[in-house]
Amino acid sequence: MKKYNWVIIGTGVIGNEMASALKQENGEIYGVYNHHVEKGQAFAREYGVRKVFESEEALLADPEVDVVYIGTPHNYHYETLMRAVGAGKHVFCEKAITVNARQLEEVAALGLERGVVVMEGMTIYHMPLYQKLREMVDSGAIGRVKMIQVNFGSCKEYDVKNRFFDKALAGGALLDIGIYAMAFARFFMETRPNVILTTPQYFETGVDEQSGIILKNDRGQMAVTALTMRAKQPKRGVVAGEYGYIEVDNYPRAQRAVITYTADGRREVIEAGKTGDALCYEVRHMQEAIESRAGIAPLALSRDVMAILTAVRGQWGMQYPFE
Repeated sequence: MKKYNWVIIGTGVIGNEMASALKQENGEIYGVYNHHVEKGQAFAREYGVRKVFESEEALLADPEVDVVYIGTPHNYHYETLMRAVGAGKHVFCEKAITVNARQLEEVAALGLERGVVVMEGMTIYHMPLYQKLREMVDSGAIGRVKMIQVNFGSCKEYDVKNRFFDKALAGGALLDIGIYAMAFARFFMETRPNVILTTPQYFETGVDEQSGIILKNDRGQMAVTALTMRAKQPKRGVVAGEYGYIEVDNYPRAQRAVITYTADGRREVIEAGKTGDALCYEVRHMQEAIESRAGIAPLALSRDVMAILTAVRGQWGMQYPFE
């Protein structure tokens, strides 16, 4: 496979994880940009990055740049996406790829116009385990999927100034952890949900501290989710069909699932991939998508999930100040 010139925007925790994955999968990193130039320089020294860009304009004007990786907080994604896609660059963007469906539809339309690949860093779409489970479900191993249950609870420290609780930064459980639950549910549903029932509990800053969400699609498949940022819950997903059910613990980067066949209680362990290589699979899929121009993790799933999240907030009547 051709070696691509990636540039990393954002040098936080996830940017460092992506740098390690790129070194492993791509051999090198072409460039890095951070609005604090000294942080970009330190990052470049640590990972052997070839170029440190002092402005986003310089980055996007460089004809050698093939792929832009966006690892900044999600409230900044839309503007960066539009500029990068508009400049004809392929873009791999961390979740949540945008903060609402309108933004993502604009990005998708521009990507189609410019002929570039846009992909979201949602691990569920890239982990080998999910590709294997998808094949098993499609083969009828557990019968038709009827019900999905998925939880995510992360007990964030009480701090009204933390970005997780800052409405101006699109804080709240829904976009930070709920996107994983919605991605899991949508991945196993045959069509996008057309019925949504939900209720939130708000944090004192006005963001959603926790919520319950029920989804149903036109095939009668349902999903029930429970999200909270102020209590720990196991990251657990269950996909129940007519003849059995799949249990996935720590589902965002899972490498193992257990299927129980209800006729006789037989249990089958399914293993694929490695949790520690989650971002390596993302890099691999992005580069394969660029070569084939056919996304392995189609943006259609991301668009469906963002439509769900936007509809949920619509029912809550909750908007971010910048929308």
